[in-house]
Amino acid sequence: MRRMLLVAAAIALLGIVVGCATQETAKTPEPVKVETAKAEPAQPKPLVQYVDTPTGRWMIHDESRPAPPIIAPGAECGAAPSDAVVLFDGTEESLKNWTDGKFTDGKPNPVKWRFVDGHMESVKGGGYAQTVAKFGSCQLHVEFATPSRVIGNGQGRGNSGVFLQGEFEVQVLDSYENKTYPDGQCAALYGRSVPLVNTCRKPGEWQSYDIVFHSAIFDKDGKIVRKPTFTIFQNGVLVQDHVTLEGGTQWKGPHAISDFQPIPDRGPIQLQDHGNPVRYRNVWIRELKD
Repeated sequence: MRRMLLVAAAIALLGIVVGCATQETAKTPEPVKVETAKAEPAQPKPLVQYVDTPTGRWMIHDESRPAPPIIAPGAECGAAPSDAVVLFDGTEESLKNWTDGKFTDGKPNPVKWRFVDGHMESVKGGGYAQTVAKFGSCQLHVEFATPSRVIGNGQGRGNSGVFLQGEFEVQVLDSYENKTYPDGQCAALYGRSVPLVNTCRKPGEWQSYDIVFHSAIFDKDGKIVRKPTFTIFQNGVLVQDHVTLEGGTQWKGPHAISDFQPIPDRGPIQLQDHGNPVRYRNVWIRELKD
């Protein structure tokens, strides 16, 4: 009996120990899992670029950058815009803008060309028609028509010319089914640059030149420091694409051409008398800043 009581006491004591251990285990908290926040990818800074201009340094697409002035275009194709200087508009009054290049008592002589039906027509022996005013770099619009009655061929057919700065010639010629040397046909920079295409209309039909010209500049010693450039549209077609002249355009013989010679920064617009009755109308100019 005593032995049985000892065994029972031992079993009871073991239960108490196991229970305490279980209770201690239950009281021990489990470790807390801490989740680390994922770092957001760095956003690239917006690209901000600037451009240096004559009006200052401006951010790209900056609305505070000075806007260009507003001008009104001509009311119809070929008409002078609002900021142009009209040199000939088909009125006798506008002939006062032109002279034969000679002066009497300090005043320019009148041009010796004919005024017929709103246009100027060259007169054989009348000399060049040239503007009283002088210009440098410019945009020039000129309309012309070679004679409807075809006489002669080559350089003898509808020959005239438009001179910029009083020196550099854009050839005017009836080049409709009329063969001549290519650097002397219509829209050529005479003796220097052949036009990209022949886009001439038939004899007697009105044609147009739109010329963008940057003038030649010479230093005080007569050395050229900037060569002149031409971009020309004939009848709306590009015929000279930003061509830089490497010398003059004056005639020096059948197979020769002039070199540069010192001239002022500004000169007259000239229309050539070459013995053929070539007509001109709607002449206007916009001066360009260099």
